[in-house]
Amino acid sequence: MTTTRRAALLGAAALSAPSLARAQAGWPDRPILLVNPYPPGGSTEFSARIVAQRMERELGQSIVIEPRPGAGTAVANAHVAAQRPDGYTLLMGTTSLAVVPALQPTSQPRDPLTALTPCGTATVSPFVLHVHPDLPVRSVQELIAYAKANPGRLSWGSSGIGAINHMSFELFRARAGIDAVHVPYRGGAPALLDLQAGRIQAMFAAVQEALPSIEAGRSRGLAVTASRRIARLPDLPPVAEALPGYETLFWQGIFGPAGLPAPIVARIEAAAAAATRDPGVIERLASAGIEAWPGDAALLRSTLARELETWTRIIREANITAG
Repeated sequence: MTTTRRAALLGAAALSAPSLARAQAGWPDRPILLVNPYPPGGSTEFSARIVAQRMERELGQSIVIEPRPGAGTAVANAHVAAQRPDGYTLLMGTTSLAVVPALQPTSQPRDPLTALTPCGTATVSPFVLHVHPDLPVRSVQELIAYAKANPGRLSWGSSGIGAINHMSFELFRARAGIDAVHVPYRGGAPALLDLQAGRIQAMFAAVQEALPSIEAGRSRGLAVTASRRIARLPDLPPVAEALPGYETLFWQGIFGPAGLPAPIVARIEAAAAAATRDPGVIERLASAGIEAWPGDAALLRSTLARELETWTRIIREANITAG
């Protein structure tokens, strides 16, 4: 390398460090894009908007929710991972980040822990286990007994292969030792319609999706997948009362691309913490059976790492494939 070339590179480096520091200090100075990995109108967008609106007050900039669905959230995950780590494109990551790498091993990013930067927790919500009213069961214990007495006859719907309510079923099936048929749909709405019509007998669903069906008598709630009862359905016990240790939750957290500077992560973390501790946010989320999840970037990282191990094991043991 020539002396002139070396001097030019050193000069560029000297100039870039202060400009990078100024950019971090002034962040954010324009709107932030928060990518939603699901279609618009669902529970993820609902809770993302509530949390983002409160975060805007902390950050002083608007947060635009952009739906980018596809490939079981892999499209959105890969899109954000490929962006510049400047804090202006973020991901509302979900539990699916812990499922996609094992279910779609060739998809990108293969390792979300290295491809993305955890920034802060947002929400967490359980599923409701509900069944068609004609199914002669009124508890999880009775459902397990029915499935064992009728192996291969119980049909269980989900939002699709690899969806978290599918994974909840696979964990339930393994823990209970039952033989049931998984019926994947393209979304929760068509699965719920078929449950109400009796074309499938059981499914796990988000609280805000299951509640109207249960209240109208078109399905019967049996339990929730949280470790304790929830306010919106206080009469339903946790599945764990019948299967000790069982718990599945759909969580949401904010991620940036790998290499996101620590000062920006700290701002996002603080804004998310303020949002999830705000009584108004907590109340609005609770109306839909969703809990605010106050935490930090470290909690989000450890949660993702733990669930990567759990769901990878379940997917391999059940021999689940995306195709």
